[in-house]
Amino acid sequence: MTIIAALLLFGVIVLIHEFGHFIFAKKNGVTVHEFALGMGPKLFGIERNGTVYSVRILPIGGFCAMEGEDEESNDPGSFGKKSILQRASIIFAGPFFNLVLAVIFLIPVFIYIGSPTTKLDQITANSPAYEANLKSGDIVKSINGQEINSWNEFTQKITQSKGQPLNLVVDRDNKSVNITVTPKKAEDGTYKVGVTCVRNKNIINSIKESFVTTGQMIVQMIIFLKQMITGTVPGGFSNSVAGPVVILSIVSGAAKTGIINLLYLGSIISLNLGIINLVPFPALDGGRLFLLLIEAIRGGKKINPDKEAMINMIGFCALMAFMVFITYSDITKLFKGIIKF
Repeated sequence: MTIIAALLLFGVIVLIHEFGHFIFAKKNGVTVHEFALGMGPKLFGIERNGTVYSVRILPIGGFCAMEGEDEESNDPGSFGKKSILQRASIIFAGPFFNLVLAVIFLIPVFIYIGSPTTKLDQITANSPAYEANLKSGDIVKSINGQEINSWNEFTQKITQSKGQPLNLVVDRDNKSVNITVTPKKAEDGTYKVGVTCVRNKNIINSIKESFVTTGQMIVQMIIFLKQMITGTVPGGFSNSVAGPVVILSIVSGAAKTGIINLLYLGSIISLNLGIINLVPFPALDGGRLFLLLIEAIRGGKKINPDKEAMINMIGFCALMAFMVFITYSDITKLFKGIIKF
């Protein structure tokens, strides 16, 4: 059942991506021949207003087949006949819908666990916070003279301290109290002071926290992409990049622990799909947006369709080769017992 849950999650994430393309294609008058859930042979389909809505046998994605998307077409409803801005909006809509889905997935997560505040909850015995006389109920106002407005800012200051003493100003019973605390390095290599925070459970804060967390994850993913390009990924490339087998294993594990963990992991996967698709690489949405940018720079002069198709084909082959490499790495980990189902 957990594998089924994982496949359904993947299906929803990819479906939302393709739905973004579909909605904006329809909005801009592009003829959509088929909007499919799944891949492979068609199980069944229904035609409405010239579009076939189908379900295919393999629950691993889907597609939105538009007129003139990958070939020259003189049809008025052809993708290629639309303006640069219209085509760009259609292409960008897929990744953008994935970003929106990530936020939507996170809202119930934060409704359940609550949004972190700067008010301290538990103080670990014999920890730096305990020794510095921090108390439950203290509200952190500033660190080293810099105002603290969120729990994330607080943890960042702790992490960036590198073990150096920090001067905190906390609100204790409506009075400002100055406290010096020295973070200690934990087993995982990060610096901590030994405190937890009070979590505020309401829908408004949950929505706000979902946007904030999504923004933070986007920054982390961009940093990771930069490390991939420069070859500076911590722990090595093969140990840091997961393929479909590893992801299926992780999602299956999350499904066993409940819907909240599954939704949180789903938000990360959806965000990854959106961000990676915006990378300016041939065959990806980002690559197609880059070609549209070149077209705009050339004053609207279109790139030769055959050349564009060749560029995208080369990019697609490179992506498939990369996927084979990652899948091989996944299977190796599976046989070694590193990953389990």
